[in-house]
Amino acid sequence: MGNRKRSIWPGSSAVSVHANGGMAAHRSGPLKQQNKPHKGGRHRGRGSAQRDGKGRLALKTLSKKLKKELSRVDQRHRASQLRKQKKEAVLAEKRQLGSKDGSPHQVLVVPLHNRISLTEAFRLLQDRDTGTVHLNEWGSSHGFMLLCPRLKHRWFFTSARPGDLHTVLDMAKVADTILFLLDPLEGWDSTGDYCLSCLFAQGLPTYTLAVQGVSGLPPKKQIDARKKLSKVVEKRFPDDKFLLLDTHQEAGMLLRQLANQKQRHLAFRDRRAYLLAHAADFVPGEENNLVGTLKISGYVRGQTLNVNSLLHIIGHGDFQMKQIDAPMDPFPLHPRVIKSWKDPGMAMEICAMDAVADMEEDVKVLMKADPDKQESLQTEVIPDPMEGEQTWPTEEELSEANDFLKERSKVVKKVPKGTSSYQAEWILDEDGESGGEGDEYDDIEQEDFMEEESQDESSEKEEEEEYETMTIGESVRDDLYDEKVDEEAEEKMLEKYKQERMEEMFPDEVDTPRDVAARIRFQKYRGLKSFRTSPWDPKENLPQDYARIFQFQNFTSTRRRIFKEIEEKELEGAEVGWYVTLHVSEVPVSVVEHFKRGAPLIAFSLLPHEQKMSVLNMVVSRHPGNTEPVKAKEELIFHCGFRRFRASPLFSQHTAADKHKFQRFLTADVALVVTVYAPITFPPASVLLFKQNSNGMHSLIATGYLLSVDPDRMVIKRVVLSGHPFKIFTKMAVVRYMFFSREDVLWFKPVELRTKWGRRGHIKEPLGTHGHMKCSFDGKLKSQDTVLMNLYKRVFPKWTYDPYVPEPVPWVKSGISSALPEVDME
Repeated sequence: MGNRKRSIWPGSSAVSVHANGGMAAHRSGPLKQQNKPHKGGRHRGRGSAQRDGKGRLALKTLSKKLKKELSRVDQRHRASQLRKQKKEAVLAEKRQLGSKDGSPHQVLVVPLHNRISLTEAFRLLQDRDTGTVHLNEWGSSHGFMLLCPRLKHRWFFTSARPGDLHTVLDMAKVADTILFLLDPLEGWDSTGDYCLSCLFAQGLPTYTLAVQGVSGLPPKKQIDARKKLSKVVEKRFPDDKFLLLDTHQEAGMLLRQLANQKQRHLAFRDRRAYLLAHAADFVPGEENNLVGTLKISGYVRGQTLNVNSLLHIIGHGDFQMKQIDAPMDPFPLHPRVIKSWKDPGMAMEICAMDAVADMEEDVKVLMKADPDKQESLQTEVIPDPMEGEQTWPTEEELSEANDFLKERSKVVKKVPKGTSSYQAEWILDEDGESGGEGDEYDDIEQEDFMEEESQDESSEKEEEEEYETMTIGESVRDDLYDEKVDEEAEEKMLEKYKQERMEEMFPDEVDTPRDVAARIRFQKYRGLKSFRTSPWDPKENLPQDYARIFQFQNFTSTRRRIFKEIEEKELEGAEVGWYVTLHVSEVPVSVVEHFKRGAPLIAFSLLPHEQKMSVLNMVVSRHPGNTEPVKAKEELIFHCGFRRFRASPLFSQHTAADKHKFQRFLTADVALVVTVYAPITFPPASVLLFKQNSNGMHSLIATGYLLSVDPDRMVIKRVVLSGHPFKIFTKMAVVRYMFFSREDVLWFKPVELRTKWGRRGHIKEPLGTHGHMKCSFDGKLKSQDTVLMNLYKRVFPKWTYDPYVPEPVPWVKSGISSALPEVDME
């Protein structure tokens, strides 16, 4: 048949078959898919990386291997164990509070309406059938201890009126539970609503709502009143229900509710030991009767109290302790005296008298202060004015300096051979001066001067004067330009632009002064290419007050280390729940007088470094109930955690950048950062800002929290100088009214310009002597545009810290509770 060949379509995968049965090699066709070649160098495999590492493993790999992986059953078991531990911790805390071994359950009773009878509420709670009652009188304040062996609980009830705002806030800082008494018709009045705002901002502990007076309403209106009151209460307390307090039975139910409630924690007091004084005694000093030792008796709460730590008495300052005594508990849950069936009141008095006698006889000294371990009361660094100054040079340095001066004073001269050094001193140069490059320069200058003199002698004198003074600009046409300027018209135009700026209220814009040169008025300011990215050294040009404060190398790590020591390290001292007597040294007699007038005496132990002064930064928001303008550096009253003090703060923007723009007023729309000199306080801590009015009242203006303790946080004040285009060319414009002298234009020439419509530019040259200047921009200006120049400087707060805060005028007593903003109850 011949060697005929049979084939399939070209490009297919089949091979060619010859007629005689032979096979031929396949040749790919033009439609073959072309794949990218493998790039082995870019993406290495795991084996290649292990070979290159030669057994070295990353830190993550090691830590993962050491971490034991739990199975699903073990994970469920661990989760159930954690839940069980948390539940047991909550139950143990609940059993400890108010028990025979723990501190009494402290309840603060706050009536939120002026129609509520506090005396009637205390009468219902002081039920002789429920337990034993011990009355305690502190001047104008009333409190009582309720011992209930049947419920295995003891309560200590205190009260505070909403009008006395500082007392309410101070008592709420140490109260275990707050009992709010509501009116059946309105719930709370304007004073009560104001008090609630302050308490919510400070941080509420456990609270309970009780309504007084529902039984006094007609039976048909009681249900409607409770429904309306529920709607009112939902606005402030959305998930809480209120109890009734009209009978002894309802008072017993309220006590059970108080005893079984889950406790809410306040972070700033859980890490510190604190104490509410039940009794106080003052022992005058030997040298001065106005200062002595204060003995404070009360129950330790929060943490273990060490005698070597410092003690802060709210409203009075920081003090040292000398010793801690452990007297017998005056209010035991199970008294040792047996009650008499005939006269139980007499039995109660006998019990109290025995407790006092035991306290006087069996006083045990628990701890005495160790001078080596005791915290110092130093609050400020004493600055050394000679620190950083150059010391007096030593004799070796003086001799080296003399040798150096002798070598520099040697002059090389050409003298005849054989001349001695003494003779060479008397030989002068040919022109009587030392030669050098200056002679050649003088010859060139003399030739130029002769050429100008041959042209015109009078013009030469004018040019010489211009060269010497340097007050006239480079342009020769300045005098001609000044002749065309109408000063009266410019004054009228300037007044119009001032009025326009007042209407627009442009932030940070100031008027350039006419009587003082701008380069002198703004000599502490600088220009920045970018406020966000331009560098600014935080240690540059610090004020003298910064030499008095303390600064942490790393505040976050120090705070973490101190809190970890509190949780893990066991301190020696008075345990939580013990009744102790603190001997506080160097206390003024005014503290006891303040306590005897009825004010509470509250003491907090300080953590390490908390007595030292530094710069505190707090994030605050404007309270909606106050619209009065508050300017920076005004004196305000601060409630920061457990402290209360007066200071003059700065306001700045709350951003994540390294520079923060200064705000002249406390704005209402955004949160701002308040910067102030104050003692160190470790966050978290709540912040309340009050302003004292002319009538003596304190009004809440802002609330927030403590941000950090950082003196390096830079608050930058911005000043905006404005000018207006007078003549506009393509990208050039003549700007006036920004400066009023030629020297100011030359001084601020390197600073970049901007406009309200987004153009950028810079100053080219001054025109004339009235402050007009030629400027170039990145685009054409509009005639209604405004040219701006931003100048910046760093500002610091004023040192006006004062721990003493005057007592405000109570809201109720002043008769101005109606002046408060009314609350819409619907």
